[in-house]
Order: sequence, then C-alpha cells, then structure tokens
Amino acid sequence: MIKDLAALESQRRVKRADQIVDAVKRWIVVKDIQPGERLPNEKALMELFECSKGTVREALKSLEVQGLITVKTGPNGGAVLAQVPYPLASQMLRNYLHFQAFEGTDIYQLRRLVEPEIARLVVPLLTEADYAELERLTELCAIPAETIEQRLAQRIAELEFHNLLAERCQNPILAFMGRFLNDLLKDLVIFKKVQLPEQREFSNSNLHYHRELIQAFKRRDTKAVAALMHEHMQSAHDFNSELQSQLSRQLLSPASN
Repeated sequence: MIKDLAALESQRRVKRADQIVDAVKRWIVVKDIQPGERLPNEKALMELFECSKGTVREALKSLEVQGLITVKTGPNGGAVLAQVPYPLASQMLRNYLHFQAFEGTDIYQLRRLVEPEIARLVVPLLTEADYAELERLTELCAIPAETIEQRLAQRIAELEFHNLLAERCQNPILAFMGRFLNDLLKDLVIFKKVQLPEQREFSNSNLHYHRELIQAFKRRDTKAVAALMHEHMQSAHDFNSELQSQLSRQLLSPASN
C-alpha cells in the first residue's frame, strides 16, 4: 500500500503537505480504496514522503477538513478514510457560488436538464412509502399561506419533493446535482424572494405538477413523468424570471433607497 501511495505523489512544485494530500486522493481513485481503510501511521508517512511530522500533520488536517479522513487518537488511533458527507460537499461548493454573479434563472436552466432525467430514472424505484411522503409534501402546499413563515415552509416542502427523487436516483452524479441545485434555490433564491408578495399562481402551478407527477409515478409511466417534469421546470423557470424582474424593480424603486 505504501509503495502505491508513494508512486502517486504529485510532481508539481507545491507545498509538501499539499503533495501528500494529492497523493492520497489519487491513491483512493486509482486503487478504488473504500471508506474504512487506514492510512499509514505518521512515522511511515514521514519516511514515505521524506518530510517532518509537522508536514504530515498539516496534510492530515487538510484531509480531515475536506471530509476525506477521520483522525482518532490513542494506541489504536490514526487516520481512517471516510466518505465525504453530502452536506459538507454541497456547502463547500455553495460557498464558492455565493460570490458569483448568478440568478435563479441560471439554476433553472440546469434544472430543466437534470430534473426530468432524475424523475425518469426513479420511476421503477419509488415505493409506497415514497408515494406517501411525496403526497404529504405536496398537500402541505395546498392551503394558501397566511404568513411569511408558512410561505417559506411551503417553498421548502416543494424542494423536499424533488430532493426525495434525487435521493432515490442511483446515478450518483445526477443525485448530487439534483440535491445541490435545490440547496442553491433554498440559499440564494427562496430566502431572498420570500419577502416579495405571494405568487399564488406559482404555488398553484407547483401544486398541480406535483400532483400530476405523483399519479404518473404510480402508473409507472416513464414517458409521462419525463414530460411533466420538463413542463414543470419550464413553468418554474418562467415564474422565476418574473420574480427576478419584480425584485429588481423593488430594489430600484425610490422607496427602497
């Protein structure tokens, strides 16, 4: 194992600790290492990479922060490979996008591609329990919201409908993208636009499509599911464009200055 790890050491002129981090990452991919595998101990890593204990610990701390290892202390301790949890992966990428100039319509541009494919793939995978949860989330949005808190809860329930589908998807990249785009909407769109006047037409449209999708899922009608989801995403994109226009007008109005 140690020879395999050393062979993958980065040849770029970067910090020694970063070279160790890169080598571990390539080792995981090339050798198909699974969570639970132990890394060599500190002494072995120092000899392997011809570096100090401080450099090894810096590399291990970086891997730990990235979620790739857990470090245990004590006689039986050491660094153990771990599967990066979805919330951490999503948050790191969202942190980057917080400082990019993009709007909700940019998110929907990608959702129009991702959501229909996720929906199509999960048709044979959904269970009775899944149908029940989809119905519960949908009917939470059936009663007109009277407060901002209720509106926010309904918008989140609508996203949880799509998160459930993403979680059932067996394509890990599509599943991640579906959940990640929903996280973006929650972070950067919903909390910003919930202050706008209630868009009941938008809520009714979401309610309609979610109810129709549930029935198509139950019939296991893959073609109908894909078509409905595509229409749903196009409709949401159009509504979001209008909401963005309203928000822009609100920010530019004299009352907002």
